[in-house]
Amino acid sequence: MNKDFNLLDKPWLPVRFADGHIEELGLLGAFRRSDQIVALAETAPPNLVAQYRLLLAILHRALTRAFPEGWKDKDRARWYREGLPVEAVADYLEHWRERFWLFHPECPFMQVAALDECDETQSLYPPSTLSLEQFYGTGMFNQEVFRNDAWWPRDVIKSMMGYFQFVPGGFFPGKKLKVSEKAGALTDTAAILPLGASLAQTLTLCLHGWRGGDDLPAWERARLTVSELRGDPVLATGPNDRYTRQSRAVLLLREPDGSIRWLRFAAGFALGEDANAPDPMASFRVSADGTKLVRLSFGEGRALWRDLPVLVPNPSRASHPAAVISHALELHAQLNPFESVHQPLLVAGLASDQAKLLRWRSESIALPVALLENADKAGYLRDLVEKAEAVFGEIRKLAARMLAETLPDAASKDTYNRARSMLDTGPFTTSYYATAERTLPELLRLLGEGDFVQATTLWHATLRHSALTAWERASTGLGRSPRALRADAKFRPHFHGLLNKHVPITESSTTAKEA
Repeated sequence: MNKDFNLLDKPWLPVRFADGHIEELGLLGAFRRSDQIVALAETAPPNLVAQYRLLLAILHRALTRAFPEGWKDKDRARWYREGLPVEAVADYLEHWRERFWLFHPECPFMQVAALDECDETQSLYPPSTLSLEQFYGTGMFNQEVFRNDAWWPRDVIKSMMGYFQFVPGGFFPGKKLKVSEKAGALTDTAAILPLGASLAQTLTLCLHGWRGGDDLPAWERARLTVSELRGDPVLATGPNDRYTRQSRAVLLLREPDGSIRWLRFAAGFALGEDANAPDPMASFRVSADGTKLVRLSFGEGRALWRDLPVLVPNPSRASHPAAVISHALELHAQLNPFESVHQPLLVAGLASDQAKLLRWRSESIALPVALLENADKAGYLRDLVEKAEAVFGEIRKLAARMLAETLPDAASKDTYNRARSMLDTGPFTTSYYATAERTLPELLRLLGEGDFVQATTLWHATLRHSALTAWERASTGLGRSPRALRADAKFRPHFHGLLNKHVPITESSTTAKEA
């Protein structure tokens, strides 16, 4: 195989500029224009996160090479204001240019050349094997798009990077080198990235601390061998290793026209998990039974703001915000307060279940820096979100009982369970949380300013309105039959009683402060 398609020069990385236009750039171009680029423009959430992680690993290793004694947060503040030390990054990439050829006889980028010489890995697979949508997708994805056609290198790169980070574990197709394999670093994870006004600022905000020379990305490591692929999972040496871990072994085969129609595929360099060194972009919350911390992921129809308590400080350790949020706050501490009022967060990734991709999402939310820095303000936010959940839980039970009243054998437990399922598949839940979300920016502003009295008053009024909206949806769904009207008349007074108990219309300042 001859050398071809160097990622430093060839356009493959999609980026968006301030005027809205999108371009594809090589790695050198992306870093050289990082102060002009607003953000990466990848549309598939797993690939988007993987591309940011690739850039962070490159930047960290470039700075480690340029500043062997390390750097401090005040240095990051200077790069945030003035731009990245681009020449140091370019010098690093040129030093490792040989490892960034997508096609190379000995060390193709993020691939395992040894697969070509192993009898067990001579089977050929189409490039769609590296597509999470194709290989692990369910009915939500149109798999007719992903046939065994040839792919162009720039498309394979993007898909392969996201695949390595988010691939589910379990049974391994074809049993190449292993019967089953570990998952990627971010499987079933809603990854968190603090965002800046430019790509340069985003990378500076997310940059992890200096670690010396022990944490190597994939291209700086020795070439992977078949025995390493067969071996037990290996703990990551640090973020650079995690961000570029080859969780599956791949070898792309180039066609005469430069496209890729086939590849070799096998078990990868499995990642072992260390509870004391979680992924820097993963946040954790307490499990339903309260016994352990589980990764923040995307629940079906669950609004992101309901998980805001996971993203803010929690002295009780009942939740654990992603380390990249701490990296961003350490940088904000070096900035002028007027420069860092809000911190936008990108939350992107996918949810899977037993090697089935259920959904992927990408959304953003801006939080006041004061809220992220202050444990008391964060605690108040947790209380208000818990109030929203408590109110919803109470009215949901009552609405399910009202609906059961309109069904045969209303007193039966099975009837109640059926009514609750019918309620959950309707607009009841969505209308409640969507209505509450409308005042969220104002609530966050008040909490950031420490105005707990106004925040509580606003939130109580919001939850009353949300509950009334959801209840009317449920009541309308009953119809206008005599039985439905009787059920509504029976349970509506109880509904208003719950509202007066949990979210009274007015509340004195003393009561609000005590809350």
